Amino acid sequence: MARDLRLLPKAHLHLHLEGAMRPGTLADLAAEAGVAPPPVRGYASFTEFGLQYRAASALIATEEHLRRVVREVVDDAADDGAVWVEPHFYPPRYAGQLGSAEEVLEIVIDEGERAAAARGIGCGWIVSALRDAEVTQAVDLAALAAKYAGSGVVAFGLASDEARFPPEPFAEAFGIARDAGLICAPHAGELAGPESVRGALDALGARRICHGVRAVEDPALVERLAAEEVVLDVCPTSNVMLGVVGSVEQHPLAALLDAGVRCSLNGDDPLLFGPGLLAEYELARDGMGLSDEQLAQLARSSLVGSGAPCELVAEAVEHVEEWLTRPA
Repeated sequence: MARDLRLLPKAHLHLHLEGAMRPGTLADLAAEAGVAPPPVRGYASFTEFGLQYRAASALIATEEHLRRVVREVVDDAADDGAVWVEPHFYPPRYAGQLGSAEEVLEIVIDEGERAAAARGIGCGWIVSALRDAEVTQAVDLAALAAKYAGSGVVAFGLASDEARFPPEPFAEAFGIARDAGLICAPHAGELAGPESVRGALDALGARRICHGVRAVEDPALVERLAAEEVVLDVCPTSNVMLGVVGSVEQHPLAALLDAGVRCSLNGDDPLLFGPGLLAEYELARDGMGLSDEQLAQLARSSLVGSGAPCELVAEAVEHVEEWLTRPA
């Protein structure tokens, strides 16, 4: 019998709130709006993927819709054995519709705290800017995130196509986030190669990188990531479905671990890609052949690299070691 991966304490660090919506919730919101549910499969490019993401997000029309999605995302994380969940969220998506960007952020912080307390886990938020929006908006979002540092927000991120929008113009925004003590966790090394990862490190001061898997194309960069203890928030199924890697068997996660790079394992957008957190751990075991020691290493890195309180991290890491000492 294999060790139960649901019982392995872990943090879920790389998932986008709307992209983690349950399919049943998407269907309910579409029915309430009197429209057919938008497709969430069958995209042929990152652009099409983004359009489907936005179509799903557009069905969140009320505060209660938003609170429902938050509750369910927290519940799903807890069901998968997460003791901490850290969703990415872009407040301007609902600004005007549900209040100001600050009021929208307060809604998700409040509901996340309530839902996490009900399940006995923790929840923090990554305020995420978009590369394809104005740089000035990213600066404003960083200031907003800084205002709530220590009060629900733990990190600042940067999403959208890094192949078209390099990181350097967002340096000011990430400087604001760093000064507030927030974790800098931009996307990089997914649609663009090692130069994207290097830019995230040098220009943005990244301590976590969402994806980052294309760093394997540059051995010197891999050595740097290991030496600087940067955590890569890796999403294998997402990488395969968007063509970043050819197959699960070809995924570089094992090679990154062997090189000493700290990695966490994540679902990214379960609504559009399928697997949630637990399923990604099962895929890493069954599809990539990772050992329980390596899976524990992933869980440990997710906890230590998170914005969770020190006490939660210490207790969970201790339980990771207990999980690993149980007979298989």
